[in-house]
Amino acid sequence: MTQAEKELECGGKEKEKERDKEKEQQRGVKRPITPAVIPEATHEQIQTNFVIVINPGSRSVRIGRATDTLPVTVPHVIARRHKQSGQPRHEDPWLIRDGLNKPESNEQRQNGLKMVDQAIWSKKMSNGVRRTPVSAEQARAYNCQIRPAVLDSSSRVKWTNTGHHPPYLVGEEALYVNPSDCYNIHWPIVRGQFNIHSGPGGSMTAVLADLEAIWSHVLQKHLEIPLKDLKHYFCLTIIFFYYRCILLVPNIYNRQHVKEVVNMLLLNMGFSAIIVHQESVCATFGSGLSSACVVDVGDQKTSVCCVEDGVSHRNSRLCLAYGGSDVTRTFFWLLQRAGFPYRDCQLSKRLDCQLLQHLKEIFCHLNQDISGLQDHEFQTRFPEAPALLYQIRLGDEKLQAPMGLFYPTTFGIVGQKMTLLQHRYQGDPEDPHDEHYLLSTQSKQDQSSKSAADRRAGARPVGLEGEMSSQCGFGETSELPRSCGGGVGSGGVMQAEMELGPTQGESLMGAGEAEEPLSGHLSRKTAIMSQFESKALGLDKAILHSIDCCASDETKRKMYSSILIVGGGLMFQGAQEFLLHRIINKMPPSFRRLVDNVEVITRPKDMDPRLIMWKGGAVLACLDTTQEMWIHQTEWQRFGVRMLRERAAFVW
Repeated sequence: MTQAEKELECGGKEKEKERDKEKEQQRGVKRPITPAVIPEATHEQIQTNFVIVINPGSRSVRIGRATDTLPVTVPHVIARRHKQSGQPRHEDPWLIRDGLNKPESNEQRQNGLKMVDQAIWSKKMSNGVRRTPVSAEQARAYNCQIRPAVLDSSSRVKWTNTGHHPPYLVGEEALYVNPSDCYNIHWPIVRGQFNIHSGPGGSMTAVLADLEAIWSHVLQKHLEIPLKDLKHYFCLTIIFFYYRCILLVPNIYNRQHVKEVVNMLLLNMGFSAIIVHQESVCATFGSGLSSACVVDVGDQKTSVCCVEDGVSHRNSRLCLAYGGSDVTRTFFWLLQRAGFPYRDCQLSKRLDCQLLQHLKEIFCHLNQDISGLQDHEFQTRFPEAPALLYQIRLGDEKLQAPMGLFYPTTFGIVGQKMTLLQHRYQGDPEDPHDEHYLLSTQSKQDQSSKSAADRRAGARPVGLEGEMSSQCGFGETSELPRSCGGGVGSGGVMQAEMELGPTQGESLMGAGEAEEPLSGHLSRKTAIMSQFESKALGLDKAILHSIDCCASDETKRKMYSSILIVGGGLMFQGAQEFLLHRIINKMPPSFRRLVDNVEVITRPKDMDPRLIMWKGGAVLACLDTTQEMWIHQTEWQRFGVRMLRERAAFVW
């Protein structure tokens, strides 16, 4: 056959294929759809003053440009005007939480206080003498006689002016809305998660709307960035820049919540690109440490996580459902026992909560050398009331309250989950190739390879090699570490990584369950996790548990030598020495010989510990390696949550 005839034949076949395709389309035959391929991350020049870093917290939100020295810190609260007259008023509580008014609460609180008093007495002061306990009755006899002195007939503190009927107010303005005005008060984040409840403003849609309103207000009023500028580019010497965003999320995060916030920032607010990163990793960036056990003591939750070379060890993550606000509430209870002279103080009033927060910050400490009764004074300044000066005498109350972080039964919380772990992802219809898909397909592959190995073993003579093969569990699975919990081959490794991690899974479950079915393994692990989560771990025990869940002794040694404290919940005098003493006394004896120096870092580079995580986000914006982590608006519109799996710097 000549070359021309070959070309003619090939051309005829191609035309025949095209005719067949047209016929199929006419008959309505559906052809398989090839999934879109996610493009590689583009490398482009980024102007850091066009990068906004957002660190949302339960009580405050910190927002600023990556080039700013300090972020703008605003109370994370919003007041929304009633849509209809006569609508019942709703206010999210500040210091009150579920589990406080149970019959067992007071008994538990008293038992916790006894443990605190025992711990105070057992530790000697620096001069070698034990502290002399001071009873609340000694202070009460003095405080009950105190009457306030009038400083000024007017406190000069005003309620927020709502005469122009704004639809919502944010931050300090929301805190000072008169309770008689027609506004609901909402805190959109509680204990690091969306504040979803059955009351007004408790739906996910309402929470997202509150977050968008608060963050937009900060951008426009404090950073002077009009929202319309987020959706436009700026030309500087023929290079175009768009506003981008770096969002910090908790170590134990809710995937659905993160997805919705990213959607809101990119599509609603109009940022051109976003990076999502974990708070613990950003804390190491901000403090300049390569590895650390990061302890974030916030207002409503405390998270502990071990970070090594920019990677958060998933199996070491813990979230304790208590924080600074629980210390404040406990301090108020102790003040009442000591005859608190401001007798109208109530936890249901937001300005009283603000006062109690301030008193905790100026009075409380963890310095055991401060003992005996001491006299203090404080002022109250409320709208439409005179400014008053109170005298107060306090003893051990100032030390007992912050020690509740180490003895959380003192908080009197009953029937609530107090320790949270990273649970398995429930799945998302937009992300079919998630860990469930990977785990199930891996399990099927393991089963097929195991049956094939069975057939091969049956086909050859039974000898030493066959015995060894059957004992080791067939080939590659014998090389799995004992701590992986076994049972599903390499899928067991994945499952351990997805949930608790190898060491944590072993510490909660034990090992040696190699033949347990996957469903039984998961249900039993869920039950054990639930039992573990019901326990109220003290801060020192949580740190030791987190470090113990690291994979190697070398990693554990690094963590003991660099325990980084961030957040505002442990900013007490003497906190560094107090925590260091408890860690050294409780760490495993085997590590006392291996660890050269146990170090607790509370103010790295003399920075405010409340700002370290935000600062780390700003550092992240300047790194060249972040180029591959940006998720662009157009990519999010096309691929959705798959982009987080592809681009996030942590296992999604």
